[in-house]
Amino acid sequence: MDILLIGGLWLDGSAWDRVVPALAALGHRPVPLTLPGQGVGDASATLDDQLAAVLDAVDAAPGRPMVVGHSAACTLAWLAADRRPGKVAGVALIGGVPTVDGQPYADFFEVRDGVMPFPGWDPFQGADAADLDDAARQRLAAGAVPVPAGVARGVVRLTDERRFGVPVVLVCPEFTPAQAKAWIDAGDVPELARAEHVDFADIDSGHWPMVSRPVELARVLASAADTA
Repeated sequence: MDILLIGGLWLDGSAWDRVVPALAALGHRPVPLTLPGQGVGDASATLDDQLAAVLDAVDAAPGRPMVVGHSAACTLAWLAADRRPGKVAGVALIGGVPTVDGQPYADFFEVRDGVMPFPGWDPFQGADAADLDDAARQRLAAGAVPVPAGVARGVVRLTDERRFGVPVVLVCPEFTPAQAKAWIDAGDVPELARAEHVDFADIDSGHWPMVSRPVELARVLASAADTA
């Protein structure tokens, strides 16, 4: 199965470099995506531009792919299910949940000169980054691509309730499946509360398992694809 891989904020397709060979060895075809706004001189990109690129990848897949979103990009993966409910075989969400209709995509940090730069590691102290050593943090920070304001502040539009029939696996890194279930049951994650098929996968990592636990993450994603 084709597995489309979408990194979270500040990440391009290279974030999956260590996951790709492990997924391929497990019999799947990983397709890491570098989206508009994740290259040099590309600060004018919008959320619609990124979604269009994801949908192009979905449409280009020979069968029904699984779409993987990490962190904020969980919303992009869910938008793909919304726009292509009959084409997407399943959605895997790593360390995040979908934003609801009408809300900004990822307006979390300060925007300067039209982009949202990586804010440094202070906001991610604790469980988020506890498993990243200094070298890993330096590599992530050095490769971080500022997020265009048109992406971060783009408004999420969900239009097709058939998305709720697309199977979901929520990969739980810095939080546990029990915590995630409690959030859903409490109504804090409205989109997943209405989803018909939600499974949970635990992974002992921080917020960036593609960096700290790439082989284990590949196994989790392969298992989700096999089920889908």
